[in-house]
Amino acid sequence: MQPDSALYRARRRRVIEEMGEGVMVIATAPEVPRNRDTHYPYRHDSYFYWLTGFNEPEAVVVLVAGKEPRHILFCRERNEEREIWDGFRYGPEAAREAFAFDEAFAFDTLDTELPKLLENQPALAYVIGREMAWDTRVMGWLNTVRGKARGGVQAPTRLVDARVWLDEMRLVKDGHELALMRRAAEISTGAHRAAMRAARPGGYEYEIEAELLSAFRRGGAEAPAYTSIVASGANACVLHYVFNNRPLADGDLLLIDAAAEFGSYAADITRTFPVNGRFSPAQKDAYELVLAAQAAAIDAVRPGNHWNSPHEAAVRVLTQGMVDLGLLAGEVDGLIESNAYTRFYMHRTGHWLGMDVHDAGEYKLHGEWRPLVAGMTLTVEPGLYIRPADDVPEAFWNIGIRIEDDVAVTESGCEVLTSPPKTVAEIEAWMTP
Repeated sequence: MQPDSALYRARRRRVIEEMGEGVMVIATAPEVPRNRDTHYPYRHDSYFYWLTGFNEPEAVVVLVAGKEPRHILFCRERNEEREIWDGFRYGPEAAREAFAFDEAFAFDTLDTELPKLLENQPALAYVIGREMAWDTRVMGWLNTVRGKARGGVQAPTRLVDARVWLDEMRLVKDGHELALMRRAAEISTGAHRAAMRAARPGGYEYEIEAELLSAFRRGGAEAPAYTSIVASGANACVLHYVFNNRPLADGDLLLIDAAAEFGSYAADITRTFPVNGRFSPAQKDAYELVLAAQAAAIDAVRPGNHWNSPHEAAVRVLTQGMVDLGLLAGEVDGLIESNAYTRFYMHRTGHWLGMDVHDAGEYKLHGEWRPLVAGMTLTVEPGLYIRPADDVPEAFWNIGIRIEDDVAVTESGCEVLTSPPKTVAEIEAWMTP
């Protein structure tokens, strides 16, 4: 697919304008060996891809801000032998044209060319502290420039974390990004529907994971957006359970937290449903409490509210419900103030979503929760996790429930992007043979 070079060049131009002066250097992710002669499936760095649309490894984008702005790409050269084994490479010249760069150089020249680009520049921006090897390499470039001081050459005197600008720009999605996220959500919604239909007592968690992965690829997704959680019974009370190897037992709930990545943008969905297709009375009571908490949280996603508003709404509903179900005793305000509710609900109600599942962007500005604005995308995912204990009604033991959807803030409220069956009636109807 031909890249939308104008889109990526416009993003780079925004960054250059925000910088004012100096040089920004952003590298893509390295290839990671899995074992002898094989690598883990490659996935580019999100910052790099957001700026370039270029998905080959061994690549760096350099943006020079100032009176004469420059967009520069370093990438691998064409290599007929390696392309026989590994596939097509653009090479610098073709990449320069296809991705709208002013200049392009071979990746192998990086250590020679970068010091030249840093000469007499006031500032250098890169993603500081993420990889020690990269920090060391950057320091080497700076030291090379400092070594020319007697000749009147000056090295950058300021180091800036590039995330200062890039995180804020990535936080508010444009129409192109939202379209990709809607498609990721659509593919992931279909996968959850397939998983619900496939679940049955006597099967295994990994069989359901296989249904999810198959549906992702059939829908055109590049890969799962993260490691799938397929957690039945007591496993649903383990927040990041990923073994996915337990038999599915009649009477258990199955919690699935899984979604696809499409066009380098992630979805993130969780659904919880009975393996046998019918909720028990206790499961239904707990489930409808979490569903009510999610509805309250989604209602709080709108411009003018702050980031924490959905969490506050969910916590209030959940805490009142915990009292009603006999899980907690006391006044709701006091239980919230003392964090007593965290015994059964110990995580936040959401996170930013985009190219990364936990996407770029600060949650507070100047010590205050930041206000929501149109174009922000986030998850809304309250839960309830009830482990066996002497003071917990036995009917609720090992019930783990999370309900998660992806939500985009709009000018007047919000848009829920994900739509697998969610109410008790919808789930039971969908799972009826």
